Amino acid sequence: MTTATTQAPAASGAMPRQIAYIIGNEGCERFSFYGMRNILTAFLTTSLLLYLPEDMRAGEAKHIFHNFMIGVYFFPLLGGWLADRLWGKYNTIVAFSLLYCVGHACLALFENNLTGFYAGLALIAIGSGGIKPCVSSFCGDQFNESNKHLAKVVFDSFYWIINFGSLFASLLMPVFLKSYGPSVAFGIPGVLMFIALAIFWLGRKHYTILPPAPKDPHSFWQVLKSGILSPANGRRGGWLFAAGVALAIYGSLNLGQGLVAGFCLALVLVLFSASLAAWWQLDALRDRHPEEALQGVRAVLRILIIFALVTPFWSLFDQKASTWVIQAGFMSKPEWFAPSQMQALNPALVMMLIPFNNLVLYPALRRMGVEPTALKRMTAGIVFSALAWIVVGMMQLHLDSGDALSIAWQILPYALLTMGEVLVSATGLEFAYSQAPLSMKGTLMSFWGLSTTVGNLWVLLINAGVASAAMKSTVSASGLSLEAFLMFFFAGIALFAALVFGLYARRYREVSHYRAA
Repeated sequence: MTTATTQAPAASGAMPRQIAYIIGNEGCERFSFYGMRNILTAFLTTSLLLYLPEDMRAGEAKHIFHNFMIGVYFFPLLGGWLADRLWGKYNTIVAFSLLYCVGHACLALFENNLTGFYAGLALIAIGSGGIKPCVSSFCGDQFNESNKHLAKVVFDSFYWIINFGSLFASLLMPVFLKSYGPSVAFGIPGVLMFIALAIFWLGRKHYTILPPAPKDPHSFWQVLKSGILSPANGRRGGWLFAAGVALAIYGSLNLGQGLVAGFCLALVLVLFSASLAAWWQLDALRDRHPEEALQGVRAVLRILIIFALVTPFWSLFDQKASTWVIQAGFMSKPEWFAPSQMQALNPALVMMLIPFNNLVLYPALRRMGVEPTALKRMTAGIVFSALAWIVVGMMQLHLDSGDALSIAWQILPYALLTMGEVLVSATGLEFAYSQAPLSMKGTLMSFWGLSTTVGNLWVLLINAGVASAAMKSTVSASGLSLEAFLMFFFAGIALFAALVFGLYARRYREVSHYRAA
């Protein structure tokens, strides 16, 4: 493995030249991921799951797909921890990328073998999830206080290249699957992942490579442990943690959404109870940990509140691939146009909105005396997502009344939701990095990814609640269809989250945790 070194920084205030290697790596990796992901369900239902009765294939394909995606957003916790504590970000990225490549090879080689194919999916989930918090934070490591103002531009470029890869993968890979079969269709993303790793490796002599944090008896996790075990205040921290663990076990066993979803729910509840226990006990830990360590934990916990308040956005955003596609199926459209093809609109709009915001919108706001800080942009982004769902709810009312509606109307909610995505997701990458203490970069970036998992858990819990007979009766009495009710309900949740987020943001004091110049 590469030893930890720090290269001489670029000229003060200049863009680091090595960023090109990281952006190139990200573009190829995202093409490989979205390329295989976007054809996965179609392949499962038409090839791998043919042994099942026809009426069971779609349900099993969805089950496999969502378990895979939950795994992708769970393994950032592992990658972030390894990067921060043992291997460093560069070595973690290389190691998990190799697993990633092997996973793609399995998909291409075992198109008719359940065990081999599922092993490939597992390796891709581990590899993709493992590098997810590390690549973006490694990108941030290339900046210091002299050029940190350029980090926002690069994080936006980072997000732009993600959607560049997603757009072309969405357009091309279904064609390859139909014309050349699964071996070629899954093989091409594998080749792109290998190219991504090669590009990243070529920049190895130019990177700023920070070492993993040394073992620290006053680290974030050690302070959390002390808060749970402290006998102070009648062992309030320990009792609170125990209650959280009990709730986690109960929730995971009664969620009824499968092993992976139940495990993720349990993990989130355990992390929440541990954080709350430590927060309540911090003042009692001054005899065990220095004030600097306690203040660092407070800072991290404040960031986690920001992440928690973003989870309703992900609840809305990720449903564009399910609820909106189903709605599109009932709208008028050309015979050759499939409802799922509207998905390509999202990355295309991202690629237009990022430069529009940076070159037009943000300068205009500054001329008006409004500084578009990260938290202000994220607040506005959650509002935009709520507006998108109000629009699709109004469209659903038209469809429920029997009125014909063109699929072109979905362009408006896609535009609103994509603006919300740019303001929340792209901004959140830079915000998470800038606010994280140096020893917690990878771990906090993994928590940012975990917010997506929590958003999807909200969807599962809300849908399960609405599925009850009593709730269905209440919705029916309101005169709304269940679909329209849920659309307006999710919009209301997002508006409430935006209000709380905005109020909390007014009190949040942003810091800058970049390396010294």
